[in-house]
Amino acid sequence: MHVDGECLCGFVAFEAEVNPDMVFACHCTDCQIQSGTSFRTIVPVTPGTFKVEHGELRIFVKTAESGKLRSLAFCPECGTSIYGGPKPGEDGMLNLRVGALRQRDALRPRARLWTRSAQPWLDDFHKLPKVETQGSAPSPKRD
Repeated sequence: MHVDGECLCGFVAFEAEVNPDMVFACHCTDCQIQSGTSFRTIVPVTPGTFKVEHGELRIFVKTAESGKLRSLAFCPECGTSIYGGPKPGEDGMLNLRVGALRQRDALRPRARLWTRSAQPWLDDFHKLPKVETQGSAPSPKRD
């Protein structure tokens, strides 16, 4: 499947090919920290198909739990996360951040990764009230 996307400010635009049956919700602590929530949805890129259409990505290299160096690519202007992959100059799988893709509604997670780090409240997430917009959000209840 052909996908394309851009960062929040529009500085970076990109495209790639992905398999929509290989979409995952990742609960690792890195994804929680970077996304600011309890998981991030990712999809591996078909090798050799990722292309930056305009703009330039900034790369942060992090040591993963495995000890391997991982490149985290993001927009240098607005900070939108674009992908995670091997350290610069190394071959390996790029995992796009589905939130930055225009086709995100068609990329439904097929499995959950790193569930040992998952937030326990996610089991009850579907029970929370649904509110269409922030303006109509209910007042927080105090325990």
